[in-house]
Amino acid sequence: MTKTEDESLWPLSNARSGSASHSKSGHRRRRLVGAAAISACVVVLALASALWLGAKASSIRDHLESSAQLVPQLQDEVLRDDIAAAQKTVEALKEHTSTARSEATDPIWTIAGTLPWVGANFQAVSEVATSADDVAQLGAAPLVQVFSALDWKTLIPSNEGADLKPLAAAAPKLSSAAHAVSQSSDRLNSIDTSSLFPQVSSPLVQAREQLQSARSGLDTAANVARIAPTMMGDEIPQRYLLLIQNNAEARATGGIPGALAVLTIDKGRLSFGSQTSATALGAFTPSVAVDPEQVGIYSTRLGKFMQDANLTPDFPTAASTAHAMWREKTGEDVDGVLSIDPVSLGYILDAIGPVELTDPQLRAIAGSSLPTKLDGGNVTRTLLSDVYSEIAEPELQDVYFAGVAQEIFSSLSAGKGDPKELIEGISRGTAEGRFLIWSATKTDQDVISKYPVSGSIAGPSVAPAQFGIYFNDGTGAKMDYYVKRTAQLVRECTGDDYGQVKVRVTSTNTAPADAATSLPEYVTAGGAYGVPAGSVQTNVIAYGPVQANIQTALVDGKKSDFAAHRHSNRPVGSVTVILAPGQSSTVELTFGKIVQHTEPNLVVTPTVQALKDVVLATEQSECVPGK
Repeated sequence: MTKTEDESLWPLSNARSGSASHSKSGHRRRRLVGAAAISACVVVLALASALWLGAKASSIRDHLESSAQLVPQLQDEVLRDDIAAAQKTVEALKEHTSTARSEATDPIWTIAGTLPWVGANFQAVSEVATSADDVAQLGAAPLVQVFSALDWKTLIPSNEGADLKPLAAAAPKLSSAAHAVSQSSDRLNSIDTSSLFPQVSSPLVQAREQLQSARSGLDTAANVARIAPTMMGDEIPQRYLLLIQNNAEARATGGIPGALAVLTIDKGRLSFGSQTSATALGAFTPSVAVDPEQVGIYSTRLGKFMQDANLTPDFPTAASTAHAMWREKTGEDVDGVLSIDPVSLGYILDAIGPVELTDPQLRAIAGSSLPTKLDGGNVTRTLLSDVYSEIAEPELQDVYFAGVAQEIFSSLSAGKGDPKELIEGISRGTAEGRFLIWSATKTDQDVISKYPVSGSIAGPSVAPAQFGIYFNDGTGAKMDYYVKRTAQLVRECTGDDYGQVKVRVTSTNTAPADAATSLPEYVTAGGAYGVPAGSVQTNVIAYGPVQANIQTALVDGKKSDFAAHRHSNRPVGSVTVILAPGQSSTVELTFGKIVQHTEPNLVVTPTVQALKDVVLATEQSECVPGK
């Protein structure tokens, strides 16, 4: 190649080289522009998604808040038996929850749930919305349908009986609704809230609490629908031994079961059969077999005398013992045992109105000193105090006691009073432990044992951190009418992983100073059992939670001996106190190694006093650093 030729190639070569350089630069610019455009699109999409998600979040929040506000309204309408209003409310509830669910399952919302760091929050909101809709669609709606098919007035015992078929027919729907709510509750309970934003975790915790309440209510309704028709004699008349507990002589479940009667329920109709007293049954030799663990705490008297069958606070034990005693003495095999006291009879009278005693024998026993018209205001004093000063013979006292109960149940069966007020009165009596039920049929008893109405000290009806204070009379008389008590839990700082709780009981004998002479000997016992007339001797028994232990006992601030036992793995401590008229005493029993990290609650023996006057608010002692 010549120089000329070589030189002539350079310009071309240089031109091509410059063109290539220019092309690469253009590509880079186009790539940069493209990347910028893509980035801009991503930003726009991100902003749009954020705005979209924000709008969805706002909508979900508004609908869930609206649905939450409708729940109390729906409950009130159901309780008022305003089914038409309840049906409208439940439709509005369903509309809100279904919209919230739809928003929370939107594709963009679902994708957001897969994002790192924040995704769990979107998933949690979806679960809350889904659960809310399930509760509305599968829980609230069927419940309102069931209530619309039931005439609650026909379920109240009456002379015409109760139509129990609709309640039995409702059982499957209620069970299905309860199952749906339980599943939703379990879903929310399984969510880990530790990594959630406060704006998400706080409503989630609130939703859990609301679901747990709904779950408990529906479970109860389903269980009632399942066993109530049978227990109320829908197909076969049911016969129950009725224990009328006398709070004037304390026993752990309430009072000595002085008056006894057989109550028959036939399709909701109530009628009384044989009546007698615990005293009339006499002693059982040999004793009825009772759990040895409880015999070790309460002595063989548990199975020897009907009056002492409820020295134990465990009503299933007391009731099954009474059931066996009744069968042995009378040959009658009843279907279960019911327990009431005069205070609970007062709650019934508040609902059905005054009852006039019509039985000639009762009017003759009452004479001119006792009222022949009983109401919620005078029945407790009449049965627990006045009867002993006006009726000298103990046998006639028991006849009067049982007769008054029969008159009240007869008025109840006649359909008197407002059903809602009656249910409220029975509910109050149940909450205070004054109404107790035990069934001889295992399947029914298995259901009853889930609830406080069973009077159990162990099992599913007992809260994890439950404490119990129970009273057993040691005077052998009716002086507990004059004893006023308060009971309180005091949580104390221990500085370790275990809790410590002090149970404090203050008792005062309010009997007149001259009680030894002014009160009947039947009331004071006249010193027959070693207690001075007018004084009161009480065995104060305290139960702690499972696995705890009892450490110390103080009486009026001084260290005291105490008996320590265990019952169903619960620690039991007892102290005996004697009070002269006007005297007060405070017993404190301290329980340690409380492993249950839940709020403690206190159960007490039902007394003459209202429960609200006995159980005081839990006290929290101050924790001092370094101690």
